[in-house]
Amino acid sequence: MPARLRLALLVATALATATVAGVIATRGSGGAAPSSRGFAGALRPPGMPSGDFALTDQDGHPVSLHAYRGQVVVLTFLYSTCRDSCPVTAQQIRGALDDLGRDVPALAVSVDPAHDTPDRARAFLARQHVAGRLRFLLGSPPQLAPVWRTYGIAPQGPGRGRAFDHSAYVLLLDRAGRQRVGFPVDQLTPEGLAHDLRLLLGESEPHRGRAPLLGRPPS
Repeated sequence: MPARLRLALLVATALATATVAGVIATRGSGGAAPSSRGFAGALRPPGMPSGDFALTDQDGHPVSLHAYRGQVVVLTFLYSTCRDSCPVTAQQIRGALDDLGRDVPALAVSVDPAHDTPDRARAFLARQHVAGRLRFLLGSPPQLAPVWRTYGIAPQGPGRGRAFDHSAYVLLLDRAGRQRVGFPVDQLTPEGLAHDLRLLLGESEPHRGRAPLLGRPPS
């Protein structure tokens, strides 16, 4: 066999072997492209704190995150006078619930306690057509600050410049109250959020006991 042909065969064999080895290594390390059952959002690191809190909603009803254990929860952070990212976030959540075909608990924690009054919170929910589907949680700065710290949220506030806006993020908490999936708002779509809700809803429930979607959760 001519030396040039023999060299070509050796190179081709080496390339084929390397390709097969790369595929095996990728599968073995979990680095393969996500399947149709992979999450659309970014998985949160294991061991993230559950960040339980007790606040009040736009109607003055107490809300404890612990009361929603056993349910999948959508958690986000909004302010009532926002005109850009917050309405978009509310609409994406609304679209995801429509796509899902059912409501799940959806909570929005205030990031502007100086201006988020119950009246303004109710008006925001009405404008976005999510009243009865999204609860706007209010509190004083000392009540809200630990929640912001737990979830890594920078609140809206004075003295930060006109271009400053709060952290825009949507989190999904699983039935055990763990942070499982996160979506920066600029990467959020109703389809992706609904897809990940279905995956979490399909997981087994850690215990019975459910809080109602609306109104006053049981104490």
